Amino acid sequence: MLRTISILLLLVFSAVAIASVQSDQADKKHASVTDEVNHPEVVTDQPEAYSDIIVSIEEWDVPFDETRSRDPYVAPDGTVYFAGQRLHYIGYFNPETEEFGYFDLEDGAGPHTVVVADDGIVWYAGNRARHIGKIDPASGEITKYMMDDDYARDPHTFAFNNDGNIWFTAQGGNGVGLFDIESGEAHVIPVPTDNARPYGIRMTPDGERPWIALLGTNKLATVDPATLELTEIELPREETRVRRLDVTTDGMVWYGDFNSNHIGRYNPENGEVDEWEVPYNEGARLYAVLKDHKDRIWLSDSAQTPVRFYGFDTRAEEFVAEVEIPSAEGSIRHVDFDERTNSLWFGTDTGYIGRMVLN
Repeated sequence: MLRTISILLLLVFSAVAIASVQSDQADKKHASVTDEVNHPEVVTDQPEAYSDIIVSIEEWDVPFDETRSRDPYVAPDGTVYFAGQRLHYIGYFNPETEEFGYFDLEDGAGPHTVVVADDGIVWYAGNRARHIGKIDPASGEITKYMMDDDYARDPHTFAFNNDGNIWFTAQGGNGVGLFDIESGEAHVIPVPTDNARPYGIRMTPDGERPWIALLGTNKLATVDPATLELTEIELPREETRVRRLDVTTDGMVWYGDFNSNHIGRYNPENGEVDEWEVPYNEGARLYAVLKDHKDRIWLSDSAQTPVRFYGFDTRAEEFVAEVEIPSAEGSIRHVDFDERTNSLWFGTDTGYIGRMVLN
């Protein structure tokens, strides 16, 4: 069902001063399991019902126990990096050889997100140890940039801007930051709404402007890249809670409501919000959100076991796919799209890394 809601109130707040950041370096061992795991378990499925949309689904069992392998990110060379949240490592996977390895982090790091720059350098969120980490995959060397500002105390989710710097959220700190990868400094912006819990973050297609999900309230946020002023946008239903979002090529902001079975579209030009009910599960809890190469939106549903992905055609404004992920119990929390192979990459709470290839 489509619901259309008229223009919304915008609240604008100014950014604050640059956070104090210090860096620390440590020698890291490079731990490889390729000799032990040459043939990890692979689950392959080709959903016949959606063969015009989904080519295949493959899953690989990560060979490190109880790790919650999450937030995969495809590097320029095709290596897939992911965060081992429970055992404090950054893992990597070679899809060609089906081999895994990892970089061990300090105890308590609690890595939450990992991204890879164009030069191959790996960046991760040291969520439980208040730092942003940098890994040189060639040497295994790690550099830590401490987040002294309390509003940035738990770096959560990352997004590169068009300068190669990192916008990030801090859920517990209630802040949004812009991290300069050259200077190691972070400009931190408190979110005015108390306990707003800034969570997911994505960039506009031109890489200029971040959009942020405020999980603790029924709001989205964005930051003006020129002034670094943050604007909150209130969504029409008070009970709405958004974990993740994405921005299609036309500049529309799409979100999934974790509190109800709605996908929403916010139009930054006129402030209008449209929402559609998920037809597959009236109790859907929508978590991961991602646009693909055809501007379809994919959402994971944490209320289902196994977890399901739903596909929504933003041009036809209709749902077009529902597919189970065989290994997934709990949640699929964050996903990445590799435009070179039209592949959606995901990690599951049950310890799998997966790939869904799309037409």
